[in-house]
Amino acid sequence: MALSSVCLQFELDHSTFASKKLPRMERSALSKLAGVIPASRLEVRPTPEMVSSGIRELDLLTGGFPRGCLTEVCGAASSGRTSLLLSVLAASTQRSEACAVVDVSDAFDPISAHVAGVIFENLLWVRCGNSPQKKSFTAKNNYARKTEPSDRQNEGPVEQALRVTDLLLQSGGFGLVVIDLGDVPVKVARRIPLTSWFRFQRAVENTPTVLFVIASVPCAPTCTSLLMKLRASGKKLSAVSSQLSAEPLCHSWLLDGLQVDGELLRSHMERKPVKSVTRFATRAVRAG
Repeated sequence: MALSSVCLQFELDHSTFASKKLPRMERSALSKLAGVIPASRLEVRPTPEMVSSGIRELDLLTGGFPRGCLTEVCGAASSGRTSLLLSVLAASTQRSEACAVVDVSDAFDPISAHVAGVIFENLLWVRCGNSPQKKSFTAKNNYARKTEPSDRQNEGPVEQALRVTDLLLQSGGFGLVVIDLGDVPVKVARRIPLTSWFRFQRAVENTPTVLFVIASVPCAPTCTSLLMKLRASGKKLSAVSSQLSAEPLCHSWLLDGLQVDGELLRSHMERKPVKSVTRFATRAVRAG
């Protein structure tokens, strides 16, 4: 009998304590919920400013490249990605904007850039790698190895590119920052942590900077506001005889350019294009 009375008294005391504590918890929860904005009252994020890529056909398809966002263009070798890179650089530098190219594989050609109209006074060219000479991405070079932050002398080009890009975006003041991963092997490019792309996306957000990534395959699909794929659909050839000599030469041709198809794979912009595929032409540059 004594034990049952003790249990009954405990239950009564517990219920009394809970009844007194419950209003306090409700008031605390209501005070926290007071700062929560309903979804119907959330402000719509303003549409980012769009800048020209320098190629009219692409601008008609996408509206241009968005500022404060990550734009990625993928394509195999000879798909027109380098021509697009030079066109974007030429358009940005001619607008008197400070631009930066993070050249992971040391593949940037200044002569082609000059012919395309790039103004080098407005361009920062970052050549990644331990040596100014071009290197091949082989297993022995171990480009994807992880190093300590203090051991920068042993960093591979990919690690250098990520660190340099972080510094450029954090410093600000650039209208365009390009990461050229076009010649990086697919396995190495896909090994880049997703956290790095999210960090770049947050760093460039609410800034006038266009973050432009070129790769053979999509590397940051969940972080990109604009994703395009390029592929060559045809070649423009001309006979050597008509350009070098008056005598006809059999089976001799020069490459004048490429017909490139651009496909819009993803766009987070408010403007939705009527079609997702466009075509533009490139022009070959003759040495000398």
